[in-house]
Amino acid sequence: MTATLPGMSTDEKLRFEDLPERLLDWYALSARDLPWRIGPAERAQGVKADPYRVWMAEIMLQQTTVPHATRYYQAFTRRWPTVEALAAAADEDVMAAWAGLGYYARARNLLKCAREVAERGSWPHTVEALRTLPGIGAYTAGAVGALAFGRRAAAVDGNVDRVFARLLAAKGEWKAEKARIKEMVEMLVPADRPAEFAEALMDLGATVCTPKRPDCLICPLRELCAGAGEGDPARYPIKPKKAAKPVRRGHVYALFNDQGEVLTERRPNKGLLGGMLGLPGSDWIVDTRPEPSPPSGENWQDIGEVRHVFTHFSLELTVWRGQGSIGDHWTPRSTAADALPSVFAKALKLAVK
Repeated sequence: MTATLPGMSTDEKLRFEDLPERLLDWYALSARDLPWRIGPAERAQGVKADPYRVWMAEIMLQQTTVPHATRYYQAFTRRWPTVEALAAAADEDVMAAWAGLGYYARARNLLKCAREVAERGSWPHTVEALRTLPGIGAYTAGAVGALAFGRRAAAVDGNVDRVFARLLAAKGEWKAEKARIKEMVEMLVPADRPAEFAEALMDLGATVCTPKRPDCLICPLRELCAGAGEGDPARYPIKPKKAAKPVRRGHVYALFNDQGEVLTERRPNKGLLGGMLGLPGSDWIVDTRPEPSPPSGENWQDIGEVRHVFTHFSLELTVWRGQGSIGDHWTPRSTAADALPSVFAKALKLAVK
């Protein structure tokens, strides 16, 4: 199998022309068994991937590990086995089922996308059309296009960026290098096996060319890798240093009644953790802490602090525990932890402890 590599230097063409074949031969023997995946043997028999399940998995895997996402994927697809079933679900049910998976805008976009696809009557089949759906960016469109519809599309995520940064020993400005990597991957995708190529690159980055300790001895691309040739592939990719995250502070209140229930509230649909179930609390303020103002109750105790890291800031919350019976929305303590986002589940755990 020889890839068509227009636009590359002569040296790069010679180095990478058999990369797809090397990678796919390795994948045939080393593919991960994942619940949303059609394996190499099944694809060879003509089995097609379900775009709904491919899309669901790719959305859940964003910023999430495979083991953590797998549990949610299995629960969602059991409860809502088709895109039409998900489209008909109540918002609060989906948000509650997503609790603990993080990055909650994904859950809101999951519903918006499902409803748009259901209204259309089918999934769009091209990468360009997939990009028009809510919550689907370049990577997800490429992944769904390749895995579900056999499009010759590049699915370039952090794993793939890392693999190619090492293959190229990429030392340039990272934004420019990322653009270069995407172009190279697009050129290397074999027209007859785009799905397996995408999955093989994902697996290589996840299991062999890992962030801290790449296992070069078993890598099928070792002979092509400039980073390995230098003796220190783990130094790549070379990214600019991230700015320190600001710290926000606030208060969170765990109010319990005599029935063992905790007072909860539904957060506004817009904004961070929008639409999720939460505990009452203060605003989250940068560089200072607001004065405590607990809801109606008694015996309020400051029982400690929980910390949580979001994408753009870190959060420190003082946790208060009290007793009371005034409120509109009470949730059994035994089920609240599973229905709350991680930051509130941490606070509840401390309050119960």
